[in-house]
Amino acid sequence: MTDARTLTATGLARRYGRDAGVHGVDLTLVPGQVTALLGPSGSGKSTLLRLIAGLEAPDAGEIRLGETVLSWPGQTVPPEHRGIGLMFQEHALFPHKTVLGNVTFGLSHLPRAEARDRALDLLRSLRLEDRARAWPSTLSGGEQQRVALARALAREPAVLLMDEPFSGLDASLRAEVRDALTPALRAAGAAVLIVTHDAEDALAMADHLVLLDQGEVLQAGTPEACYLRPISLAAARMLGPVEALPARVDGDAVATPLGRFVKPEGEATGWQLLVRPGDVRLADQGVAATVVARRFAGNVTDVTVVMIGPDGEHRLTVSHAGPVPAIGQPAFLALAPDRAVVVPA
Repeated sequence: MTDARTLTATGLARRYGRDAGVHGVDLTLVPGQVTALLGPSGSGKSTLLRLIAGLEAPDAGEIRLGETVLSWPGQTVPPEHRGIGLMFQEHALFPHKTVLGNVTFGLSHLPRAEARDRALDLLRSLRLEDRARAWPSTLSGGEQQRVALARALAREPAVLLMDEPFSGLDASLRAEVRDALTPALRAAGAAVLIVTHDAEDALAMADHLVLLDQGEVLQAGTPEACYLRPISLAAARMLGPVEALPARVDGDAVATPLGRFVKPEGEATGWQLLVRPGDVRLADQGVAATVVARRFAGNVTDVTVVMIGPDGEHRLTVSHAGPVPAIGQPAFLALAPDRAVVVPA
């Protein structure tokens, strides 16, 4: 029997004229787990969020919370009756209420003392107890973000949807707020969905990652699996810089400019080797190359090299800690077999 707080979407589709917003999407949100939905603008993220929230009805598929059907073609349970919390990009705090007043809003069904205690506990978990009497206009962007989360969690929703929660924060504040929110989200016990276009946020916060593009799920799994074992070049690019090198089938292996590796299962007509900057290292021996550019990047140097093989010239950028050869000098490259990712071309 399905947990009453688990949300399941099956075969979900929503079309807008000739354009399919999402089609054939399966998604499961588990209590106490943070799921990140990552995709570029126009990938269908907002459409999927609106379907789960009950703001739109699907054209196909269904959404269930436990055994209760929330949405099916042409019909949907209203948002206010779903037990789902929403936190949009705009925090929309009530300017005429204090921080404490904002968090206790919506808890009128509880005795005043109990509502206050619940709100203060949430503020304490988010390091905001000393701001309980403050007005929203006096808060920093990061503090407003945390107050909005406390307000969303106060009603103890079964599911919490967060739409681009860090989009208005600068890089340093973004990391600080993200690190403060993540433990609080898991401790709340809700099934959390974070919609984002930022790979760093998704990798840092998620227990489960869903990569969405053009309305379809490209890949889903743990952040580690999606990053280290992408199933396609498109999926790999969503999580950071990656370069594709040609791979030619040679018996039970594939031959690439960086060496021979095990051929994956499948009958693709062509293959390619995916390489991230940190996967390849400079070594004392290995594949010969020539350094054509260098860029100091703090704790590493980004080194661009050119390899000459039987199928032509290939450029590759390698991140290396330590001394690097000068421009025009030879270098040797090595790729560990366990970091070799070969996918259909």
